[in-house]
Amino acid sequence: MARKQRKRSHGQGTIWKRGPRSFVVRWRENGVRRCSPSYETRELAEKVRAKIVADIQAGRAGLPADPSASPTLGALGEEVIKRRKATHRAWADDRGRWDNHLEPFFGKTAANKVDAAQVRAFIEKKLGELNPATIGHCVKLLSSIYTDLIERTVVTGVTSNPVRSLHRATRKLYKPTHDPKNTPFIESLAKIDEVRSALPETISVMFAVGVYAGLRPGEIKVLHWEDVDLENRRMKIWRQVVRGSMGPLKDDETRVVPILNKLKPILDQWHDKTGGAGQLFRPLKKGGGRVGRPSSFVREHTLLRHLKDAREGCKLPVVTWYQATRHTFASQWVLSDGSIEKLASILGHSSTWVTERYAHLRPDLFKPRDLAMFDNEPKLAAVTPLPVVNPGAATARPAQTGTFGHAVVTTARLSEVSTTENAK
Repeated sequence: MARKQRKRSHGQGTIWKRGPRSFVVRWRENGVRRCSPSYETRELAEKVRAKIVADIQAGRAGLPADPSASPTLGALGEEVIKRRKATHRAWADDRGRWDNHLEPFFGKTAANKVDAAQVRAFIEKKLGELNPATIGHCVKLLSSIYTDLIERTVVTGVTSNPVRSLHRATRKLYKPTHDPKNTPFIESLAKIDEVRSALPETISVMFAVGVYAGLRPGEIKVLHWEDVDLENRRMKIWRQVVRGSMGPLKDDETRVVPILNKLKPILDQWHDKTGGAGQLFRPLKKGGGRVGRPSSFVREHTLLRHLKDAREGCKLPVVTWYQATRHTFASQWVLSDGSIEKLASILGHSSTWVTERYAHLRPDLFKPRDLAMFDNEPKLAAVTPLPVVNPGAATARPAQTGTFGHAVVTTARLSEVSTTENAK
């Protein structure tokens, strides 16, 4: 006997008559058979079935997700990290934080089961292993992952971000301990010239561009002569090198940097020597890089090696290339009473709030009037007592008129009227 043909296609649900005036809707969702409450008529049950099917197809069924079928944070987080490669410049750093710290701790837990208590446990566990700033980056990445998962709550089952509910005391546990006001820099202009003289020629010019223009190391490496306008004394910065490859800037916004008097003769001389075409700084040695992929830019370790030799020869404290160039430029700019707003534009900061970290170096931060605040004994101003007004005494005053000739009621007249009314 042939099998009876189904009235509806697969996934459309069915109506089951459980008893007199009792009709139930059955349907399958995410591999699980579900059943609705009973309805009095088949017509009402049919309307409910149609709505359920439509909601499921539209991806907004609104039914509680099965906890046992909820995917783990490890599976969902891996998808988010892969997508960040196309949208985030620091995706490789996020990959390292996910693989080394977040995934081993949260990976096997259901994404909708992670709460603030588990996040706090993660923070307390990592306090003895990592720097608080690194822990903060991990927590921020976890929050970004949950923000992405909440946007796809129908698929992920996630409806809240556990990081958002962390207590203030918990957030203080991973507060960065680094104080930008204590970041070292080359404090003497004479020492800057001394360090530059101790470097090889190519590295010396790169150092001059960094310390006199405030460029990042990756921006210096990819600088071309077509971006340098010696006549108008400006440079257009619109790309940088990240992990050996050329890419957009950190904030993806082109900026114009002035060529200061200190830098102008150095670039003029380098222009005559290199021919003024192509890349300003090429690798010191030919044949470098990897097999089948020769180096196109000066390597980071090359800059650090030569800077270390020059720093030790000049008897300077330990500073990185970034601190010796870009940070020194910003500090010297402020020490020379330069504008914070212009410095933010030159450095490419998104706002002057980021540049305010250098504000403590301003020579006019405390004026002579501020420094002499307690030199003299303060003089107290004489206090004049207010006259006592007798509300019962009527003072005769001439009638006053307003701007348009109307009578103005004065306080004395109001007092007089009040006294008369009381007498009556």
